[in-house]
Amino acid sequence: MYRVICSKWFISGVSLTVGAAIGASLNGDSTNRFINPSHGLLNRVPVIPIPSVDAATDLTTYQGGGQMVGSRSTAAMKYGFPSLANIKTRESYVTSYDPRNRTAAWVIEQLSPDGLTGPSDRKLCDFKEDDTVHVYHRATNADYRGSGFDRGHLAAAANHKWNQKAMDDTFYLSNVSPQNPNLNQNAWNNLEQYCRSLTKHYMNVFVCTGPLYLPRQEPDGKMYVKYQVMGRNHVAVPTHFFKVVILEKQRGEVELRSYVMPNTPVDNKIPLERFLVPIESIERASGLLFVPNIMKRTNSLLAITAGGK
Repeated sequence: MYRVICSKWFISGVSLTVGAAIGASLNGDSTNRFINPSHGLLNRVPVIPIPSVDAATDLTTYQGGGQMVGSRSTAAMKYGFPSLANIKTRESYVTSYDPRNRTAAWVIEQLSPDGLTGPSDRKLCDFKEDDTVHVYHRATNADYRGSGFDRGHLAAAANHKWNQKAMDDTFYLSNVSPQNPNLNQNAWNNLEQYCRSLTKHYMNVFVCTGPLYLPRQEPDGKMYVKYQVMGRNHVAVPTHFFKVVILEKQRGEVELRSYVMPNTPVDNKIPLERFLVPIESIERASGLLFVPNIMKRTNSLLAITAGGK
């Protein structure tokens, strides 16, 4: 059972933040016609209750107060992966690389107050090819040059000021997607800043970010997935971007907030709440899964807790 309060689903101690149709905030812009329920992307599916867990019982990765044991990339793995193809681990994030589109399918990072400050200097960082990716499947700086798109971070550089290498790792082109400059420098930047601000109010903040390639209806009445490719390596330009935020409260309740923004100029004055969408809409559109991973995690912790009593 669930009840709707202030645009959130509260289910057995977990709130799944939802919003109206994704494109409503953009006044019916044709780039967002995919949100029409008849297109099938926002059809709601049953949501399985996610139990809350006492955070003190989770000693595998964390100690009390959200202090991490081990690397930050290990911490980011806490709720598993939305998919299992081409996993790469960096200093402070984990990613799944999509060789066909020459960008990541998703990037997961864990944010904490101590990680948002430190000695790292962005001026020392340069965008660079990822030499762990085969030359046939990697993006280069030349692909972006003159394209009209920014090299948009998925794991944001400002999230990892704690260590110079951690910030350097965010400049691999495998952590970058072509992003409209207006979006990158305004509304999307606002969303990134908002995610950082959540570390002041939640014990742990996990963020998963990635591109979307969404269908829209063409004049012939049929649905098509169309997106631009750029450069010699045909780097795919996403139609939209998503960000899924997993928030842990002190007593172990898990709250999900999920956002989608079009890869177009977006009015900087539109409230971020207007971009909230049901989590299952992202799961359906991307082929990724988030809620089942949280279910597995919390259920296993409950079993451990029960066994210790």
